[in-house]
Amino acid sequence: MPLCLLHGKAETDYEPASQETGLALVKPHVDTAETRRGYLIMFFHTSRAALYPATDRPWSVETHGIEAVEDTDRHGTSRELLWVWLAANISVIAVVYGAILTTIGLNLWEGAFAAIVGSVLSCLAVGVLSVAGKWGGSPTLSLSRLPFGTRGNLGPAVVSWISLLGWEVVTAVVAAEVLLALFDASFHVSATTDLGLMAIALVLAISLTLGRLGHATIAAIQFYVSWILGLFTLILIPLLLERVKWNVVAQGHPASWENVLGGISIVAAAGGISWANLSADYSRYLPRSEPNGSVVWWTTIGSALPLIFLIVVGILLSNTVSNLAANPNPIAVLETELPSWMAIPYLLAAFIGLMVQMVMGLYSSGLNLMVLGVRAKRSKTVLIDGILILLVGAYVISARQEFLGLFTSFIELLACGIATWAAVFIADMAVHYKYHRLELHQLYSAQLPSPRKELNLPALFAWLTGTIVGLSFTATPVFTGFLANGIFGRTNLGYFIGSVISAAIYANPAARKARSNRNLPRSSPALSSSEV
Repeated sequence: MPLCLLHGKAETDYEPASQETGLALVKPHVDTAETRRGYLIMFFHTSRAALYPATDRPWSVETHGIEAVEDTDRHGTSRELLWVWLAANISVIAVVYGAILTTIGLNLWEGAFAAIVGSVLSCLAVGVLSVAGKWGGSPTLSLSRLPFGTRGNLGPAVVSWISLLGWEVVTAVVAAEVLLALFDASFHVSATTDLGLMAIALVLAISLTLGRLGHATIAAIQFYVSWILGLFTLILIPLLLERVKWNVVAQGHPASWENVLGGISIVAAAGGISWANLSADYSRYLPRSEPNGSVVWWTTIGSALPLIFLIVVGILLSNTVSNLAANPNPIAVLETELPSWMAIPYLLAAFIGLMVQMVMGLYSSGLNLMVLGVRAKRSKTVLIDGILILLVGAYVISARQEFLGLFTSFIELLACGIATWAAVFIADMAVHYKYHRLELHQLYSAQLPSPRKELNLPALFAWLTGTIVGLSFTATPVFTGFLANGIFGRTNLGYFIGSVISAAIYANPAARKARSNRNLPRSSPALSSSEV
């Protein structure tokens, strides 16, 4: 079903006639005077409690867990998602993706095409999944129980948590290295193992403080970070582009279409797919009245624009900065290309960008633990993740730096499972149009029976089949599928093939008929967070 025909919001009436148009991608969002006034107040007074419910206020600990957010606690506008995802993707690391595209033979125009297509398509998926958060008012992996069932969702939830935790470790280690470089540039303190351990401990302390505070605090910070990093990037990029050898860039030869497909695959995996399992976590507080199309639009724009821009910059720099794609510390390599007076601001900006990604991942992995059955408050589950990140990160820094490369390859392998899960989730949204209020109530109450309560075999079968097929076409340093030969070995399209298969299996008429037989009543009780 086309996305523009999706319907969707949780409501008490299950009559088809009561359904309203959902995503409506072409429907413009008109700001009211009250909305515009809210933006100004958020800019100057983000701590004003009157704008936020008691459960979700900036600089206070968020009290909601994975239960559905009540209508009375919903707040904000879809435009806030622009700042959330803009800050998350303004990172120097994206420049490295552009350099990687040149290593597979893409010239400037082919690389730019791969950056646009890969970023927009993958970030569009993040936007669509964000609509689910507005529909259901719950985190992404909690809503994933609807298509998979409570027990069936354990598999995707485990893959998601391992992926989140793994990327948090990688981000924490890189942030610690940037912090060491900042110490060196500021105080001429040489890096040592002990100082490295102190750096990663400081990274975790900052991340845990902000991640524990929760959604409203993160959203408020993202607004300011977007402006700070955005303006700094506009100052930084011209300094880097001064070194570009434009004659070499202009002489780039075109690559084969297989290489272009491979470039699109690389960008999509590093872009939207890596954020897919966080999507609804940052849209679940939006009022149900927010247009679905606006949620998709602002999420996609905020995610894709910085990626496209920075990847193109990376393509331009690849002919000037040697070994940018393969260097284990690309941030340090770029530092050498800048004037000495720019070193400290550059490293500080790089550190802030990494910390934003760290905090977002930590917040979502804490919610993910709750979905897996950890009986603790959200503010406590982030501490569990923090301890694990500290232990693994300290090992990487003190014992085996080369371990980081293999560890990163393993985490990248999980992108196939994330992509196929997202395909099933989006197919379920297209089939069911909306989330019935009783369904959401059943997610958190052990007393109510549910047709999809325990295990939804069509969804689980579609996910597992797509993942297995996708992995068979995947080639990484730690794993090579038996079908990853020839064009498939060169294009890295395994997760895309797996996603198409998963969506096709789940959306077939037989499975659709089985899922539609839910016998839901016409009315249902209101949701209560105390029933979790």
